[in-house]
Amino acid sequence: MNKMISSYDGHQLALLEKKSLAPCVNFLIVHGMCEHKERYEDLLNYLNERSINTYIYDLRGHGASDEKENYGYFKEGAKSLIEDLDTVIEYIKSENDLPIILLGHSMGSLIVREYLKEHDDKIAGLIVMGSVSYNPLAKWGSRLAKLLKLFKNERYRSNLIQKMALAYDKQFENEGSFAWLSSDKEVVKAYKEDDRDGFVFTLNGFMTLFGLVESVYDTNAYHVKNKDLKILFMAGETDPVIISKDDYLKAVSSLKTPYPHTSYLLYPDMRHEILNEKDKKKVFEDILDFIVQVIA
Repeated sequence: MNKMISSYDGHQLALLEKKSLAPCVNFLIVHGMCEHKERYEDLLNYLNERSINTYIYDLRGHGASDEKENYGYFKEGAKSLIEDLDTVIEYIKSENDLPIILLGHSMGSLIVREYLKEHDDKIAGLIVMGSVSYNPLAKWGSRLAKLLKLFKNERYRSNLIQKMALAYDKQFENEGSFAWLSSDKEVVKAYKEDDRDGFVFTLNGFMTLFGLVESVYDTNAYHVKNKDLKILFMAGETDPVIISKDDYLKAVSSLKTPYPHTSYLLYPDMRHEILNEKDKKKVFEDILDFIVQVIA
């Protein structure tokens, strides 16, 4: 069922929820940059058929949570994204007292990790998917965006920064644009044809994104209240967003220090969107296994 819920500042968030007749747990997804909630329905349905309440919402600046002229714009930067997530979690908690397991993909992986800093006691488990590895260029990207803002405005859309931030096609240059998302050509084709996907972020959006990359790797900022929290990193081995296996393991280690029950999975021959790969059923099964471990 689709519904709109009001966030901390009155902004309306488009939420998709699928209730089970006899649920044992709640599962909430935070999607990635330049996409929308409907791209996750296969996973939502798979879990919902196994007695799991599933939820996903369009981030503000995305999908049905905003007008297209506001795509890639966040009123108060990362603060608005974290407050929106907390709004959705509080809504779910008001619906039932079942544990909540959170999944964040790509940019969503940054949002859930930032959320963790203050709110780890509100969730029972966390999946960090397609995690953005630390990149020192994020600092320079942020400076460039701030410089451009002096001459333009925060809603300006820079194709230059877009190409710099999403320079992932080089690894798959013989397959065309957005091939880094998935090896399934039909998935890539659908992404390119949907005007809710692949849009250019505003300068405000890029400053928010780059700021999150810097912030989530500040491990001193985690106010750990739930040290026993189970965390699972999941990614494709050929995902350029994780940069390399070594960088990916550094990302895992960054959370393993405050949260010892942190583990990881890497999938051979899979790219950025492991939920949209041809062998996605294996990923679905591993997610279900993790959920069982958390609630057992």
